[in-house]
Amino acid sequence: MSDAPSSSSNGPSAVPWDDVVRFVRQLSHDLRNHLNAAELQSVFLNELATDAEMKGEIKRLREMISQLGTVLQKLSGALAQPKVNLMPYRAADFMEDTRRKFEQDFPGRKAAVNWEGDVGDAMLDVDPQLLQQAVFELIDNAARYGAKESAITISARIEKDQFVLQLREPKSSDFAMTSDGWAREPMRRVGHGHYGLGLNRVNAIVQAHSGQFSAEHDSATSSLISTILLPLSRGES
Repeated sequence: MSDAPSSSSNGPSAVPWDDVVRFVRQLSHDLRNHLNAAELQSVFLNELATDAEMKGEIKRLREMISQLGTVLQKLSGALAQPKVNLMPYRAADFMEDTRRKFEQDFPGRKAAVNWEGDVGDAMLDVDPQLLQQAVFELIDNAARYGAKESAITISARIEKDQFVLQLREPKSSDFAMTSDGWAREPMRRVGHGHYGLGLNRVNAIVQAHSGQFSAEHDSATSSLISTILLPLSRGES
């Protein structure tokens, strides 16, 4: 019988998530420094160029550099631990403000989302900008992975001294959750322009609000239901 170690023992060890975050953020920082240098060089080339076509090409090059810099900045932001600035906010106002901002910033998706629910005069302690980002990420994730026009429903209610926000999206009857680590396994599902960090970011934002984020598949309605639970304002508890 061979004494050689198994292939699993020779494989790479798991890298702690904090180390991954530091690595990606440092790499992003270094790459953005190189992009800044390339941007300065393109400005110099533009000053030297006299041909109109050449100036047009340099302008497009600068736009490409800027877009890549934006991608890297968003990537670093998606990995950063959310820093919340809590403020009292009526739950009804939050829902209405979020709906309006969504329809203003994403007019092409307005028809795809139905908003409903009644939260009365309940108050929350939230960072509205961060929490809106979480809601928009859920909508984007649903739209990217199958939900069709007018198929996404966002509802809100108050239940057991908690604010309950749910997003319901259609899924086939044979849909199965990938694992119990839903939204807690970053980089598991990546694609062009998307790096598997969205739901992980949602979970981090909700936890920073002392809330809970979960998802379950309702086989009876063939729907995936994502739920955000937040405590009511301390003044209401």
